[in-house]
Amino acid sequence: MKLPPFDPSILNRRSFLGRSGLSLGSLSLGSMLARDLPAASRLSLDPAASRQPHFAPKAKQVIYLHMIGAPSQLDLFDYKPELIQRSGQACPPELLKGKRFAFIGKENELQGSPFNFKQHGESGLWVSELLPHLATVADELCMIHSLHTNEINHAPAQMFLHSGFGQGGRPSLGTWVTYGLGTENSDLPSYVVMLSGPPGGAGTALWSTGFIPSVYQGVQFRSEGEPVLFLSNPEGHSRNDRRHVLDAVKALNQERLQSLGDPEIATRISQYEMAYRMQTSVPDLMDLTQESKATLDMYGAEPGKASFANNCLLARRLVESGVRMIELYDADWDHHGGLDKRLPVKAKDVDQGMAALIRDLKLRGLLDETLVIWGAEFGRTPIRQGQDGTGKKTGIGRDHHKDAYTMWMAGGGVKAGITYGKTDPFGFNVAENPVHVHDLNATVLHQLGFDHERLTFRYQGRDFRLTDVHGEVVSGILG
Repeated sequence: MKLPPFDPSILNRRSFLGRSGLSLGSLSLGSMLARDLPAASRLSLDPAASRQPHFAPKAKQVIYLHMIGAPSQLDLFDYKPELIQRSGQACPPELLKGKRFAFIGKENELQGSPFNFKQHGESGLWVSELLPHLATVADELCMIHSLHTNEINHAPAQMFLHSGFGQGGRPSLGTWVTYGLGTENSDLPSYVVMLSGPPGGAGTALWSTGFIPSVYQGVQFRSEGEPVLFLSNPEGHSRNDRRHVLDAVKALNQERLQSLGDPEIATRISQYEMAYRMQTSVPDLMDLTQESKATLDMYGAEPGKASFANNCLLARRLVESGVRMIELYDADWDHHGGLDKRLPVKAKDVDQGMAALIRDLKLRGLLDETLVIWGAEFGRTPIRQGQDGTGKKTGIGRDHHKDAYTMWMAGGGVKAGITYGKTDPFGFNVAENPVHVHDLNATVLHQLGFDHERLTFRYQGRDFRLTDVHGEVVSGILG
């Protein structure tokens, strides 16, 4: 609608707001997109533009390997000879004080690992027989045995690990990373997610942006079939047809953006344009047939098939292409029963691929600048469960355990070939150098060049951050 000529004699509140919508909206958009970013980046209103962190980073990108359902640290990494020796005995009552379990009832029988452990490499890290490939890169690992968290059930614990809060609605770690750093490759998302198996637990909320603009949303890639759903042109439509449609939609969105100043409209414009560019960049990137046979064999990857090994190799290719944050989710680690049969299968699924990823990154000179993280939402109890929710016996199993578990890192400026933290002889409690999930996230951000207390986003009158009002950088693991 065309406004009448300006008459200063009738300048009242209603006319001022009506005439100022365009300028106020633009100012608001600029303020929201630039808020809390490093000073040098405030000159740019491109929400995906590459930005400098608070200080010189040790790592430029992150590959996060999340095992959905929580593997048993006591059967993979945290060797407990006394627990093994006393397996089948009643748990000492003093260890149960204040403990809360998800499914274990009155039976409190200790369960040692049925699997053999050996020390590996010059570092002498203990690794289970279930991970023979990972054991060959033991000297690259920083093993943290003293993780603990607040939540005892899967979805809340997954949300807490990834967003610092046990409920949905908060931005994920990947969102914070890309919000802080932007992108190095305008033809690809700065945050990519890949799955092997169903997401489970908190599902897609794990790569949500929460209240931060959705331009920082994780984008799911697939190693089988169409790399990104709905990316290709509909049958009978050419790339030029798509360009004409996008141009028309872009013009409408820009007009709406100027009227409202809504940052989500800016996100929509940016994402449509990126999707158009991804039509040519993504298929080539996801084509594993370009890799040598030696590389495919090292990972155990098979082009065209969906697997964790394929995703590990794709993660390396994404790092080479400038993607900031890559998360690989692998399903079916929730072993309340049948652990002696099921855990070896799952360990075999991931062992070769993640070991090859570390070795490949190092060979290509990328490990020093890439932080690789392996872990889950919590650990597993030293007490045998061995039954499902109905009481049916299911063989060896372990319940959820939030008070002490293991994660490991590699590259990205963390010390290699070390063990940090320690649990008691039964693996119940942290005995030395506790690391809370908030501390872990503060440390990840630190390696990327961020003071976790300063990387904030204002929402509903409050400055939010990944670590809430907690978190200390774990300096003991940093090189």
